[in-house]
Amino acid sequence: MTQLPSLAAFLESHAESEAPNPAVVFNGQRIGYGDLNQKANLVARFLMGNHIAVGDRVILLSDNSINFIIAYYGIIKSGGVAIPLNTGFGAQKITGIIKETGAKALIVSSRYERLIQETYLLGTPLPCTVIERPALSWGTKKGAVWEWDDILGESNSSNPLLELDRNDLCNIIYTSGSTGIPKGVMLTHRNLTANTHSICKYLRLTPQDIQMAVLPFYYVMGLSLLNTHIACGGTVVINNQFAFPAAVLNQMIAENVTGFSGVPATYAYLLHRSPLLKYREKLTSLRYCSQAGGHMSSQIKKQLRDTLPTHTDIVIMYGATEASARLTYLDPKYYTEKIDSIGKAIPGVTLCVLDKEGKQLPPGAEGELVATGHNIMKGYFNDADGTREVLDHNGYHTGDVGYMDKDGFFYITGRKDNLLKVGGHRINPQEIEDVLMSTGLLVEVAVLGVPDKLMVHKLRAIGVAIDTTTTEKDILAKASQSLPRYKIPESVKLVRMLPKKGSGKVDREACLRMVG
Repeated sequence: MTQLPSLAAFLESHAESEAPNPAVVFNGQRIGYGDLNQKANLVARFLMGNHIAVGDRVILLSDNSINFIIAYYGIIKSGGVAIPLNTGFGAQKITGIIKETGAKALIVSSRYERLIQETYLLGTPLPCTVIERPALSWGTKKGAVWEWDDILGESNSSNPLLELDRNDLCNIIYTSGSTGIPKGVMLTHRNLTANTHSICKYLRLTPQDIQMAVLPFYYVMGLSLLNTHIACGGTVVINNQFAFPAAVLNQMIAENVTGFSGVPATYAYLLHRSPLLKYREKLTSLRYCSQAGGHMSSQIKKQLRDTLPTHTDIVIMYGATEASARLTYLDPKYYTEKIDSIGKAIPGVTLCVLDKEGKQLPPGAEGELVATGHNIMKGYFNDADGTREVLDHNGYHTGDVGYMDKDGFFYITGRKDNLLKVGGHRINPQEIEDVLMSTGLLVEVAVLGVPDKLMVHKLRAIGVAIDTTTTEKDILAKASQSLPRYKIPESVKLVRMLPKKGSGKVDREACLRMVG
């Protein structure tokens, strides 16, 4: 794949070559590369005509859709910095981000029009707001509000003649902070194109690849699925109905999907709340499934291998928003042999294990995972102190604790800030979660530390049982066979579903509120 200076250049190159396959499939619509590129150009020219210059921030608030993709690449083509926001953010949080970033424009889908009007009422009107099919009255602010269809109705849809530098800011991706304003991760064109090239390389992506996208594009992993498949000239099939997994599986079969990606909870629910096993023989085109977004228990990994078609590779991956998505991957041929590993560094990334003094540790020794590469973020927006905490001369400090084995494979054992003090013991909740999952009685589980005056923390768990007849007593009885007494949770609260963040990751703070 040719090295290109910006994400938009990937789209333009396939539009020029007149790629025969659709770029995106969504809700019965199919849009080709040429049409997608022209519409993105119209958005770019509109923004440029409304004084959006290189480096200006533009907020994008929309569910996954063709219009999201048009707007995203249009912002980038204009030289603007695309800020795709979590659609679960409320008006107060969005208002804070608008003020913090000094955003000059906003593009919003009709579903979130009322939410944006709330931000206007909070005193943060923008000089340029584009709304898909506006239905509300905007009164005196109407002059600053534009209709999406009017923009796409313009005539000049040629590529903007704009030179973008690799070091220009391309995206600000906000982490899923649960309190206050989350951190805005600044990613340059170089960060994103470097990571895109690496992912395309290790996944061996080609124009024949068809990705089923169920993760939101405002989440860095979801966005990487979009960027990599546009880069390779493949097809992205958008499905926003993962709550109905049978519908997703049916579309995967109908569209001959070759790749599916998810976080641990995605696969837990595919295994236990969908007809995946019944459909396995029909998934004839499914070349691989990839997983990132947190630790997935070996129990789920084993079940997944037994349930997916034998021709489907499973790719375990590890990364962070600060790394433009990806840091490591586990080659599928080592899936069973190194089942608990996150694999090795992807092309272009160097990963090592350092002690508290910054000294590199030998194989088997536990320390913090630290990464370097062109994919590592520029820093946190307007947060020099936060940036210094994670970026230094050694690289990006992930905050994850782990080790490298003698074969060069990396393992994560927990988070630096996630150890719980229970009495006189330091406890890693991930270890206990893995044991609880190994009972075979749970779909998913979270182990939490509830503050306690005497013990500092008390261990409590919250989980989803596979079988409705399963009881807390059943789970604790099995877990006690593998855990010492001080690591056994004092209770396991069983619920229908664990609370999730927009990315699909378990919301541990919400879980804590439920068990506290």
